Amino acid sequence: MHEVAFEVRAGVGFITLNRPRARNALTAAMVLAISEHLDEWQDRPDIHAVLIRGAGEHGLCAGGDVRAMHTGAVARHDSTAEFFRAEYRMNAQIHQFTKPYIAIMDGLVMGGGIGVSAHGSVRLVTERAKLAMPEVTIGICPDVGATWLLAQAPGELGTYLAMTGVTFGAADAIHLGLADLLLPSANIAAFEGRLPREPLDSLLRELTVRAPESPLQREQGWIDECFRFDTVEEILGALDGSAVEQARETAGLIRSKSPIAVTVSLAAIRRARALESLEHALEMEFGISCALMYGHDGIEGVRALIIDKDRDPHWEPATFDAVTDEQVERAFGPCPYGSLGLV
Repeated sequence: MHEVAFEVRAGVGFITLNRPRARNALTAAMVLAISEHLDEWQDRPDIHAVLIRGAGEHGLCAGGDVRAMHTGAVARHDSTAEFFRAEYRMNAQIHQFTKPYIAIMDGLVMGGGIGVSAHGSVRLVTERAKLAMPEVTIGICPDVGATWLLAQAPGELGTYLAMTGVTFGAADAIHLGLADLLLPSANIAAFEGRLPREPLDSLLRELTVRAPESPLQREQGWIDECFRFDTVEEILGALDGSAVEQARETAGLIRSKSPIAVTVSLAAIRRARALESLEHALEMEFGISCALMYGHDGIEGVRALIIDKDRDPHWEPATFDAVTDEQVERAFGPCPYGSLGLV
């Protein structure tokens, strides 16, 4: 079976991520195949919409193939940078696609899974969805255009998610602007089956439902209060001093992450707010991802969390106060692997 399957049915191009045992994690070959088909389908007059979904019970996509990224980074091979290049160009391609690009955000939708869905024009999230940008946990920074998306989220919710990597659900995804409508999982089969025969708008009216209140929106008071600062030290100080127990627990969570990755992520969200476009954010993220993934913490984080699974990463620097401005600026400096050519 192919890692990603393509089918055209009555004018609809179906993309099925097909690595269910690997939670549909994206490989370089999958990314390139998706890009190739989007190019072709963009120009075909007989295709009027595209739908992306994940095979198996785990959901859409749990992210990129970090084991392969780790292997390339340890070997100092440019395969890791080339994966980022292909993936981020695909993210831009999805954003620029001029026909309806429909994503079924079901089950795990994390990292690269958000990249293949949240830049689409019709983003349907189910009640089973578990979303996250968990990059700081493995020593890198939110990517696939997430700095752009999170920078535009209400208040400081995007800053909070970037610095903690916590998981959120369907109502939160809609509140954040990462998804549009709630499609009950019981209606997925009907939606996919009827889409080639019936108008998209009428299906959306019939098969989607009103989303419940966002849990993150309920917590936005303390999140906005504590995450409004521009340094990690100030944010941690505000969290430590908060009367809200969840805020104090969040400080402990952030301290378990890579200090350089969290610090760079905060800087990236702040910079993304001033950028002109998603494409500019992807260019920024390409340099950051290469700097961090080929650096100590990217390699060590994947080793500890994914490969050896000892869950005991040894970060360098080990503490937030040891992170220097020069180390942070290096992540935003000239990338030895060039650019994406998007801007």
